[in-house]
Amino acid sequence: MAYDTLTDEEAVMEATIGDQIRIHGSSVGHPDKDGEIVEVRGTRGEPPYLVRFADGQTRLLFPGPDAVHHSASAERTGI
Repeated sequence: MAYDTLTDEEAVMEATIGDQIRIHGSSVGHPDKDGEIVEVRGTRGEPPYLVRFADGQTRLLFPGPDAVHHSASAERTGI
């Protein structure tokens, strides 16, 4: 699939090392999980990502609709 031809509905997350990601809890009583992207395995910033979570665990992640990406560069520039 060529990522240049994706529609808005097919948009792919693009991240860089150091970006933050939050995975929302999937049901009541399951807390959100916050992590830092430590490796990007996609060719142009797309998934999968190696993420180090706040509890110290590192996992390979293909973010779903419950994931929120926060760019480290946007936070540094105040955007």
